[in-house]
Amino acid sequence: MGGNKVGNGRIAFLCLAGAVGMVGVSYAAVPLYELFCQVTGYGGTTQRVEQISDRILDRTIKVRFDANTSDGLNWEFEPVQRVVELRIGETTQIAYRADNNSTRASSGQATFNVTPQAAGAYFNKIDCFCFTETELQPGEGMDMPVVFFVDPAIVDAPETKNINTITLSYTFFPLETEKPLAMSATGERKSGG
Repeated sequence: MGGNKVGNGRIAFLCLAGAVGMVGVSYAAVPLYELFCQVTGYGGTTQRVEQISDRILDRTIKVRFDANTSDGLNWEFEPVQRVVELRIGETTQIAYRADNNSTRASSGQATFNVTPQAAGAYFNKIDCFCFTETELQPGEGMDMPVVFFVDPAIVDAPETKNINTITLSYTFFPLETEKPLAMSATGERKSGG
């Protein structure tokens, strides 16, 4: 019977280790998925690069810009230019504009994607406001640059060689800067935990 207790203890340990491992994997899933998308361009995710293209083609491509804000963020957000036409491989800078229309400071962070999705792997951003959190004071506005180029390899891939227009779309989401305070039954404020 003593051996059975050791066997049961081992099984309990393995079950506990498996449960802890699944929780760890679930917390790592989002960052790992984001990393996968950034590396592969999957789902229209653009590439982040440190240097400009070393090759510029004579062929041009149009890039359209789209802007959205999520509920809970009272910002006006739009591209300064709606469309640019550039040579493939040429580094270009455009800007988006955000204005805080609320009476209090608020923070946001932008997510982005590219359509058609296959073009995401070839849309390279050198600098972008989406890499950082943005805080705007009441009534404050800000121009936010995006520096990018379209990788010349886009013309070599069968699924992307005929793409003539790419749309870069951003959505700003609010960031929680402080936890709300809960009221106790007696009306006293207590920490939101």
